[in-house]
Amino acid sequence: MLRKLLWWFVIVGLLASLPLAFFRQETETSSNQVEFVFDYRDLLEMSDVRPNPQGFVLQQLQAMKQAGIGSLAVYESTLSELRLSRRIEVFSSREATSLTQKPISPNENFTYILFTDPSSEAKIKPMIENTFAKLNVKTSPWDFKNQPGLIIEMNMEEANLKPMDPDPITLELLKDHGFRIVVRLGNKREFVTNEMDALLANLYKMGVRRLLIDGDYAPGFSDDPKQVQLHKMGILLAKYDMGLANIEMLKQPQKGFGVLAEETGYNVVRLHSFTEKDGEKLTESLVKEDREARIQQTADRIVLAVKDRNIRMIFLNGRAVKNLEKGAIITPLDAIYESLNGPDGAIKRIEEAGFTVAPAQKFDYSYNSYQNIARFFMLLGSISLIVLLLGYFIPEASLLLFVLGLIGASGLYFLSPSLYAQALALGTSIAAPSIAVIEAIRSVQAGRAARAKSAVLYAIVQLVKTTLISLIGVVYVVGLLNHISYFLVMQQFRGVSLLHLLPIAIVGLYLLFFREKLNYQQRGEQVKKLLKANISVLWVVVAAAGAAVIFYYLSRTGNEGQASPFERYFRSFLENTLGVRPRTKEFLLSHPLFLFGAYLTVKYRNAVYLLLIGVIGQLSIVDTFAHLHTPLHISGIRVVYGIVFGLIIGLLLIAAWEIVTRSWKAWAAKRRAAVKG
Repeated sequence: MLRKLLWWFVIVGLLASLPLAFFRQETETSSNQVEFVFDYRDLLEMSDVRPNPQGFVLQQLQAMKQAGIGSLAVYESTLSELRLSRRIEVFSSREATSLTQKPISPNENFTYILFTDPSSEAKIKPMIENTFAKLNVKTSPWDFKNQPGLIIEMNMEEANLKPMDPDPITLELLKDHGFRIVVRLGNKREFVTNEMDALLANLYKMGVRRLLIDGDYAPGFSDDPKQVQLHKMGILLAKYDMGLANIEMLKQPQKGFGVLAEETGYNVVRLHSFTEKDGEKLTESLVKEDREARIQQTADRIVLAVKDRNIRMIFLNGRAVKNLEKGAIITPLDAIYESLNGPDGAIKRIEEAGFTVAPAQKFDYSYNSYQNIARFFMLLGSISLIVLLLGYFIPEASLLLFVLGLIGASGLYFLSPSLYAQALALGTSIAAPSIAVIEAIRSVQAGRAARAKSAVLYAIVQLVKTTLISLIGVVYVVGLLNHISYFLVMQQFRGVSLLHLLPIAIVGLYLLFFREKLNYQQRGEQVKKLLKANISVLWVVVAAAGAAVIFYYLSRTGNEGQASPFERYFRSFLENTLGVRPRTKEFLLSHPLFLFGAYLTVKYRNAVYLLLIGVIGQLSIVDTFAHLHTPLHISGIRVVYGIVFGLIIGLLLIAAWEIVTRSWKAWAAKRRAAVKG
């Protein structure tokens, strides 16, 4: 009676969660603009090794426009960057002595600046003077051969590091050339509200609508526990309708990002970075085929980021590299342009997938009051699902566990809503695939496999039924973590390693000690017998092999998992052929072996142990949807492909088994007949 009631709670919670999945789908489809941004500082550094730096910059700006790069990232200025932009020339005291042929005090270690033209002097000089005045560093006029300049009473190495407002001449240049501007601001300067207000107002006039944090700390972040300045920065961003970009796969989240995102109403887009090191791979000495393959891999990478990870901003970088074999300095720019606009370029494929190349827009998200109603039913359903799993092991304690679970989860919600949601999501994600496979095992134990009229049909039904039960966990995970912060990967689903290990351990424990109807004393005897068993060398070898398999299995989970070159090629082939790549461990390993095991249980009861491998595929289904930055429809297609191809391979495996066993029986019969004859 209690188990039936718990299943009803699970179903009600499931139905309550479905609208939340619909709301998420609506959010995912609310923005389809993809913005390509190039790092302007990288372009300046590449121009510094060209005979005509400014001409090179203008030439590349035109090429970028044609390639579909519509935005450029501009940083806070430094003396070094202003020198690269040819606004100023910078000298140390020693260099100034050589230049002017006038002796300078040996105790002097200042920075000397010459402005390259009147426009630079008019716009850059006040900015430099104000910056160093705030640092209590004296500046004074200086000139050389009627060329005006400044003396900064700070050593050149340190002076070159001091950040200033973005170069106004560069901003005007890029705007005049039709580029959108993305500004990178860091936390290297003292935060002054009025000055930041004025800076953002000026940037707004220049068309800036999105900000990238430069470094590990957001502007305004401090040691203040209340983060007053950080909140002021967020208010200013909201005032000027400026959003943020969340850079994916950072080692550590940028400090203060979450506060700014919340203050701006989550005006945030996800950003994928194509780094300078990535660009270097396009500058190596390669034969034509290998170069084209690298360019194609770059295009594939960009398309995959947009389509599969809800990336809406692609940040492109590059640097000039010395190529000793060619005796030249090479940049990756032409290869990057080709990866975007080549015959099978990223932009064409992105547009075919339903996206447009335009300024990145935030996803339309609003908190729906229905979530308050759904939360109650999801609490009942998720606790019920977890208790149903525990009930396979200690059924007498189910009621107590249910009551304790409700009390504990409710308390956790008031303590930390985020921790509450993640804990229940992890619990349901572990419980659903575990229950799914245990139910398949119980089907064999109950004799339904032996009574099946068609072994193939029984196996297919078991795989489909098991998958449907696992999908219950999927719906709960999607419903419980239905917040834009998970969608933008500002918060992440925790416990991936537990999800990949615990269901296997739980089902293995059930197989060993709980599938038979034994009392606790008899199970204790089984455990005692196992613990007292003599350990042979073979056992040690098997245990070591098992540990190696587990280590390799865990190393493949999450974003840090490594893949061999052949596997990367195979993945790319599947992606380009099918549009969405199914998970190899599902359709090549787990689903076929589960189907094969279910087929064999009709004749051989001990084949039930093969069903344990099916847990990997079932937990992988839940894990696919636990990648909350992946669109739901992409995850759904991935799972369907896994089931379909897994069925096909499993049926081929069954056919091969039948051919081998029947051939063996025929040969054995002939052998016996020959012996008798």
